[in-house]
Parts: sequence; C-alpha cells; structure tokens
Amino acid sequence: MSEADNAAAKKSSNLVDVGRIGTVYGVKGWLKIHSDTEPQENLFSYSPWWLKTRHGVKAVKIDEYRPHGKGWVAHIEGLDDRDEAHALGSVTIAVERAQLPNLEDGEFYWHQLEGLRVISDFEGQGTRLGVVQRILETGANDVLVVKGDADSVDQGERLIPYVPGQFVTKVDLDAGEIHVDWDPAF
Repeated sequence: MSEADNAAAKKSSNLVDVGRIGTVYGVKGWLKIHSDTEPQENLFSYSPWWLKTRHGVKAVKIDEYRPHGKGWVAHIEGLDDRDEAHALGSVTIAVERAQLPNLEDGEFYWHQLEGLRVISDFEGQGTRLGVVQRILETGANDVLVVKGDADSVDQGERLIPYVPGQFVTKVDLDAGEIHVDWDPAF
C-alpha cells in the first residue's frame, strides 16, 4: 500500500488512535497505558476502547484506572490474567471518531492534519513540499513531519513547526491542504 493509500484509509476509518498499551502491571491483568489525549485523563472518558491487535480490532471497557508515575494503569473489564494481559502489550487504543468533542474554529485534531498536502507559499512560490505523515509533540510546539511524494519538489522529509500565523498560514480541510510559510530549501 502506498503512503497516499495508507493516509486515505486512515481518513476513511471511523476510528481515531488516542493512545497505546505498554506492558502488564502486576498479576491481576492491569496494564500500563500511554494517553495521546489532552489532558491525558480524557482517554478514560471514552468507551468502548477499540484495541488494534494483530488479530483484528476488539472492543473493550475499562472498569478501573489510576495515575501511575508519569502515565496510567488500567484494568479491562473481565481481564484478570497476567498472561492474557501480556498479549495486549504495544497495542494501539482507538475510539470512534463521533465520540470526540467538537473543536472551536481554527483548532484541529492531529488525525485531521495527517495526510494533508503541504504547500509552501514562501516568497509566493506555491511549492508542494509533500504530505503530513505524523505530528510530533515537543515541549515548545507541535511539529509537522512532512514527507515528499511524487508530486512534491523533492522526496525529502521536513520538520515544520505547527505555529499558526507564523509558519502555518492556512489549514483547508476541504481542499486537503496546509499552507505554510517555509523555505523549500530547508
């Protein structure tokens, strides 16, 4: 599957990745959880969770959770065996797209930006830089990871700070584009 096909499949899915399971915690089936939601505890307000296992997608419900260190631990309803829980290690947690709250104008979920074409309007050029592959969270601001494709200026990978008004000048979901003020030479 090409990168464009993969991005299209991701957009058409009703599920949105919101976290992942780490390793087991204890002997009673608890699991370490990494949340990609903001704030992190919001992950536990969604039900059911859809676990993307190598055997398919499986719906589960969380019956208990609590903070643990810099992350969380949680218990899946009906899963009390450490060995069964171990099989869920490194599994992606997704929720149904319709469960996500509406955002204000000018705000976007990461999954909405992934797969968009990136156009540089640096010095009025209108140069296609590639497609947003993923977004990195950093301490200062999020960063778009843009990978060149067949229609872009080159096949390079660029890291563009997601700073609206400074580097990101326009996000047009209908057109499938993000316009940036970014020198294509970088």
